[in-house]
Amino acid sequence: MRILVAGATGVVGHPLVGALRERGHEVSALVRKGARDRAPDADGVVVADALDRAALLSAVSAARPEVIVHQMSALRLLRDDPPAAFAQTARLRTEGTANLIAAARATGARRLVAQSIAFAAAPAGEPVLDEDTPLYVDAPDPGWAATVGAVAELERQVLDADLEGVVLRYGTLYGPRTAYARTGGTAQAVLAGRLPLPGGGSGIMSFLHVEDAVGAAVAAVEADATGVFHVTDDDPAPAAQWLPHFARALAAPSPRTVPAALAPRLLGWFMAHQLTSAHGAANDRARARLGWKPARPSWRDALGRE
Repeated sequence: MRILVAGATGVVGHPLVGALRERGHEVSALVRKGARDRAPDADGVVVADALDRAALLSAVSAARPEVIVHQMSALRLLRDDPPAAFAQTARLRTEGTANLIAAARATGARRLVAQSIAFAAAPAGEPVLDEDTPLYVDAPDPGWAATVGAVAELERQVLDADLEGVVLRYGTLYGPRTAYARTGGTAQAVLAGRLPLPGGGSGIMSFLHVEDAVGAAVAAVEADATGVFHVTDDDPAPAAQWLPHFARALAAPSPRTVPAALAPRLLGWFMAHQLTSAHGAANDRARARLGWKPARPSWRDALGRE
């Protein structure tokens, strides 16, 4: 198949291009202006800003894809300018998705596979949630509510488009180039003793290795199934388990314990939420309908070691 990977310089997009080519597909990489030199080896490279509809249409027309994979975000900016990273990512999830769908329609693409996140669910009910759980669009923190609102809009657009729409809700990514890599931002915070364990650390995380995110995207490209899928490992775990494990793997100090009530002030609302009240995500639907399963079923084997 002819496939276009949008966001081809990203943590998942870059290795995905190679994985799809290894499967015999003809793959074009869509990259931003200024990122051409970081493009992966591909059958073709097209350059456009996803927020420029005319330029994007021209780029997609040149690639003539049957399938488009949407891996676009601006999270590369997180270390230097977190507000800008989240604001730009929200625009890519809303305006960028709309522009990509318009280009897909105009050029005859039949299938759109888009990345989302598995940790945007409202924290209610069972400790590990399925894809039917409502998203946390009314979160008490305005920044997280806006982020989840953009996620919800991306998913709505993909599923409502007259295309074969697939949404992959990735778990918290670890592995090369992620925040949880040994050189990543979260790892550096743990090494510096700046990521304490609030209260009992009861917030549940569902992790996903980058290689498994790539594998799921390949499966979604080649499958017939449509809809929303959690793409996570098999071992959702509370912060009380994964954070001390992460620190040991990094040879970092053991995380100190702080009262849960202090966590939002010390860590910000989102990280406090993740560590104290977030719920995990079940991957049963992706296994059954995409024929995918994680090659790394548990974070315990590699988190903090890469």
